[in-house]
Amino acid sequence: MEKLGSSPAASPKSLPTGAVGPADELPPEYWQSLLVDPRVDGPDPGPGPSGRTLRLDQIPKHLLRMSCRRCARIVEIQKVDAIRLYGRDAVWQDVGQRLLDNTCTRRTGRHEEDGCWPSYDAP
Repeated sequence: MEKLGSSPAASPKSLPTGAVGPADELPPEYWQSLLVDPRVDGPDPGPGPSGRTLRLDQIPKHLLRMSCRRCARIVEIQKVDAIRLYGRDAVWQDVGQRLLDNTCTRRTGRHEEDGCWPSYDAP
């Protein structure tokens, strides 16, 4: 028993600390791990504008898809149909939002909570 008590594994410095609570300050190691984590900035969009800010005539795919993060509904439209309905210069983000809003089933009457929350899967 004396051996176990005097071993470095039982020293007060190596004893586990309690769980960090909401009012406790986070250790600097946590913040450093966030700063060096490559996933913090999200996926690398590559050169050029992101897919949702492209005009319809700039999108290479023929099937456009967006989903709602709120109700998990998915809406798809072919690029030629979107161009026919909204024009070549329409921005994909605006078109997708309109398509979701036209078929939204989550109407609460409050502006902050109304409508769908789009997630653009394509282009």
